[in-house]
Amino acid sequence: MGAGGRMSAPSNGKKTEAEALRRAPHDKPPFTIGDLKKAIPPHCFEKSLITSFRYLIQDLIMAYALYYVATNYIDQYLPHPLNYLGWAAYIVVQGCVLTGAWVVGHECDHDAFSDYGWINDLVGLVVHSSLLVPYFSWKISHRRHHANTQSLENDEVYVPRFKSNIRNYYKIMNNPPGRVLVWLITLLIGFPLYLMFNVSGHKYERWTSHYDPHSPLYTEREPKQIIVSDVAILAVLYGLYNLVLAKGFAWVFCVYGGPLLVVNMWFTLITILNHTHPSLPYYDSTEWDWLRGALCTVDRDYGILNKVFHNVCNAHVCHHIFSMIPHYHGLEATEAMKPLLGNYYQYDGTPILKAMYREMKECIYVEKDEGYQSKPTPNQCHVNSQFKSKVIYISQSKHTHI
Repeated sequence: MGAGGRMSAPSNGKKTEAEALRRAPHDKPPFTIGDLKKAIPPHCFEKSLITSFRYLIQDLIMAYALYYVATNYIDQYLPHPLNYLGWAAYIVVQGCVLTGAWVVGHECDHDAFSDYGWINDLVGLVVHSSLLVPYFSWKISHRRHHANTQSLENDEVYVPRFKSNIRNYYKIMNNPPGRVLVWLITLLIGFPLYLMFNVSGHKYERWTSHYDPHSPLYTEREPKQIIVSDVAILAVLYGLYNLVLAKGFAWVFCVYGGPLLVVNMWFTLITILNHTHPSLPYYDSTEWDWLRGALCTVDRDYGILNKVFHNVCNAHVCHHIFSMIPHYHGLEATEAMKPLLGNYYQYDGTPILKAMYREMKECIYVEKDEGYQSKPTPNQCHVNSQFKSKVIYISQSKHTHI
């Protein structure tokens, strides 16, 4: 779907599902990045090395506590087969905690962890590599995504398909079992496939991988950083190999591999749902600009996990506009911007499982939205005001026959 609809948010600042699904404004916003910065209290831009380390250490302590309890009590006190349930619970909870640590490491990508670049890179390298993410490689491509959000030509990841390029297997998978299968595959291996083979990423003229120092992802000055990332990943893999020899594959999977799958699942889900929504437009080069692109993300509500994930989900709009703001100031900055953002602020409190299925069902491809009609055609969704635009929008499969 696209933009153009005007909506008034409830007094609590959150929109109902029906309001959230109306088109987001697509016109050039009546405010500037400077206006938004002035609306935010100055202290929100201040980075505290002590506070950042406190959150990281807090996550690591929780992760170690879970590891200690799991390895010392599950098999000893839970009879077979209840011990399997104990390990399953550990894997899920530990994966959530490590996702929080991942988010703190992600702060280093944007120099939001501290005012010291070398500390940011050192902490980011250790945290990301421990979770098998190549730090400098990811940092470079992720910053490029932030610089080109929702640009059809230049965005780095989650580039949508055009209607003319929809393949036949989408017709086969366009049913409830097919959508569930696609989600499972995406959540389990989507992020590793992106890192290794640039799946769902920007299309380049040749093979692209985050592990290739000479990938088109990077400039001629960056290969050394990519090599450092690769060496760090190889060091972690070598450590895991020796751990498997000492403890066995099953032990390593339960303690580390399973939680890592959960981390990848949460990271993939969070990034997809923050950037894929029936209300959000995509822009071609004739209309895209940085601020309009940065506004095309949506805050989501993960309940108690908002705190576990350090509000990366429910302060994502702010993160895209001011990525240097630390996560512990994200909510305050979001609230400060809301009055100025008005209808340009996108929030959807739809339960996550329901939102997952809806977005997989409705957000299939993009096409140009040529203008308003009183009733939607099979490829045009509801709008609230007449307009003509070169903006390109996600279309709904329930209004689209593919």
